[in-house]
Amino acid sequence: MSAPTSAPSAAGAPRPSLRRRRPRYGEAVIKVVLLVAALVSVATTVGIVISLLPPALRFFGEVGVWEFLSGTTWSALFDPPSYGVLPLVAATLLITVIAVAVAVPLGLAAAIYLSEYAHPRARKIFKPVLEVLAGIPTVVYGFFALAALTPLLKEHWPFGDGPEVFNALSAGLVMGVMIIPTVASLSEDAMAAVPASLRQGAYALGSTKRIVAIRVVLPAALSGIVAAVVLAISRAVGETMIVAIASGNRAQLTWNPLEGMQTMTGYIAQAGEGDLPTASFDYTTIFAVGGLLFLLTFVMNALSIRLVRRYREVYE
Repeated sequence: MSAPTSAPSAAGAPRPSLRRRRPRYGEAVIKVVLLVAALVSVATTVGIVISLLPPALRFFGEVGVWEFLSGTTWSALFDPPSYGVLPLVAATLLITVIAVAVAVPLGLAAAIYLSEYAHPRARKIFKPVLEVLAGIPTVVYGFFALAALTPLLKEHWPFGDGPEVFNALSAGLVMGVMIIPTVASLSEDAMAAVPASLRQGAYALGSTKRIVAIRVVLPAALSGIVAAVVLAISRAVGETMIVAIASGNRAQLTWNPLEGMQTMTGYIAQAGEGDLPTASFDYTTIFAVGGLLFLLTFVMNALSIRLVRRYREVYE
């Protein structure tokens, strides 16, 4: 009778391979789809730049860059023409500041409530309802600002005659309401990503819910909140229908929000309605203003990336 064979030692045992023998075709397809999506985004941006450059260069071949950027009168479609873009830039910035002053406090307050105070059932109800505001067509916001908000402001204005029929204040207030969902939803997502251990540690030290929300959660989610605010600002700068309907088409350099004014997008909408021949020099003004708007948006996005990287919190 033969002696029983001993079990193979641990040293002689075959090591399991970490490589998958079968190729993962699904992952390869996902990589290709993601790569195509990234290339489409880059190609779209490059296409916008290419479409803007030739007409804009033609415009700046006859109008100096300094004259365009520093001029205080914009009357490109009148005789004699003037191509100072400062009135359009000032109107855009003023309405954007009003919108941000409305959207950031209300949006952050809504985000703090949904993240820290709301019951899970209430959160499931309130967050979709809040995001419905983002789905309302902007032409409806513009008509509401012109037909409802402006008469209300004129009726209850405590000083003087109140705002004009077309004014920046109504456009900015309604635009602020429009971008509240952007600030609230993205900020709430950033707050929800804060580890629960930070909250539990603060509660263990005797902190109240208000202290935890303001001094723990907000600083920890600051990078996401900054990104949400910058995205809301970019959307406000690029909004067209609200300003075209509610703020008017009078290009004037003023900081009085009670007066009518024209933004960069408002001028593009007015000039691009189809009355200008596409081969005319006046038509190139659309691309010059559009190029400046694209540059402003690009600078804001680059600034937001730097701010997000600076204030980003990494947790393990």
